[in-house]
Amino acid sequence: MEENNVKKGKSKKKLERTLLTGFQPTGIITLGNYLGTVQNCLKYQDSFNSIFFIADLHSLTVRRDPKELNKASMSFYAQLLACGITPQLKELETADSKKISKTLLFFQSHVPQVSELQWILNCYAAIGELERMTQFKDKSAKHEDNINMGLLDYPVLMASDILAYQTDLVPVGVDQKQHLELTRDLAIRFNHIYGDIFRVPEPIIAKSGAKIYSLQDPTAKMSKSDPNPNATISIIDSEQDIVKKFKRAVTDSGSEIVMREDKPGISNLITIYSCITGKTVEDVEKEFAGSGYGNFKVQVGEAVAAKFKPIREEVERLLTDETYLETLAKESAKVARRIAKKTLDNVQKKVGLVKF
Repeated sequence: MEENNVKKGKSKKKLERTLLTGFQPTGIITLGNYLGTVQNCLKYQDSFNSIFFIADLHSLTVRRDPKELNKASMSFYAQLLACGITPQLKELETADSKKISKTLLFFQSHVPQVSELQWILNCYAAIGELERMTQFKDKSAKHEDNINMGLLDYPVLMASDILAYQTDLVPVGVDQKQHLELTRDLAIRFNHIYGDIFRVPEPIIAKSGAKIYSLQDPTAKMSKSDPNPNATISIIDSEQDIVKKFKRAVTDSGSEIVMREDKPGISNLITIYSCITGKTVEDVEKEFAGSGYGNFKVQVGEAVAAKFKPIREEVERLLTDETYLETLAKESAKVARRIAKKTLDNVQKKVGLVKF
């Protein structure tokens, strides 16, 4: 389902639909994450009942230092707030069901109803289905010393996240399409047995949100896990560091600043500058016609640094107010638990569990 298809229909109809997105707590939001995911989320929260969460339970499939995970999760929460994701708790508490746009932002582990639902859905998921998941195969190959049940069962937890909140729409990339298909299969399977229990979610595959590549290897996606510190831009990097990284960005032979298949380095920089400034590719090419690579890289770096400066400053401010962050996360989770509990109660009754 294309993003522009989602935009069809009256505004009221859109506001009655729920959209869900989870974020792995990597500790930083990269330039690629910001342009490819976060900006779309900012648009979605104004159009739908938007549920955003930090997927801290999902992150446990890979061994991480507990203190580092805790710190990274809080920092990521603050970064999302600083980018403009804004919980609307008052409206959520008082408004009639699904009549206005509202947003939640919480930690996945703060809603135990999702994990309870996961166990029930596990009993309707076939082992063969999970073993066929491409991500399970890929991650098992990368982490041969830690092929755990969580890695295998990851898609069912994802399905529980989606179905617990009666989600209509899920923005997905290519790597998550298979998981969403499993979610749909589980919802349809369960509904076939017990009646109309779950909403069957639809994917949003955004046309916008350009793919941003590494500054040191423009054939590889920009990634936080890249061992080369000059390859990735974080939204909380200092202005000096951002400009310095762009000055060191890998470019191509020749001197033309044009978007072309044989110029992946310059094409990546053009894409970044276009997304940050809102200018078209054609306008960028005209603006820098006859300009050298060195000047162009500096201009791109300065534009990105200027864009992220207020975000970085807001992150720094938010992280000094842990009480505010804790309160916001708790209140969001409280609303999320109420929504998930309603679904879980219904599911438990349908499968025959005793409910008083």
